[in-house]
Amino acid sequence: MYIQSFKDLLVWQKAFILVKEIYKTTKEFPSEEKFSLVSQMRRAALSIPCNIAEGKKRKTVKDFLHFLRMADGSAAELETQILISKELFPNIDFSNTESILIEVQKMLISMIKKFESMIQTNS
Repeated sequence: MYIQSFKDLLVWQKAFILVKEIYKTTKEFPSEEKFSLVSQMRRAALSIPCNIAEGKKRKTVKDFLHFLRMADGSAAELETQILISKELFPNIDFSNTESILIEVQKMLISMIKKFESMIQTNS
């Protein structure tokens, strides 16, 4: 199956779900976190599907790979923020958020490895 749009990518779809889950979860944070941790987590989460979309729109595999790596970096940033949040706010349930994030990270790593091997083969 040929992927025409970034919206057809399963990793983008899962990352989109992750953004919605982050927004839902961060609504439970104390109001004083609105402009700090909440804002940082939402930006990191938003960055994941946005980088996937931008990379898919690029014309080369090398460019797409670059944006997949940026999405993976944002996923690691979000993972760190979730770990911190779990320590600070033990009453908030992060289990669904974490499971979606792990799934997105696995998909990103798989795609990155695939495209890295494609580039190495064509070099």
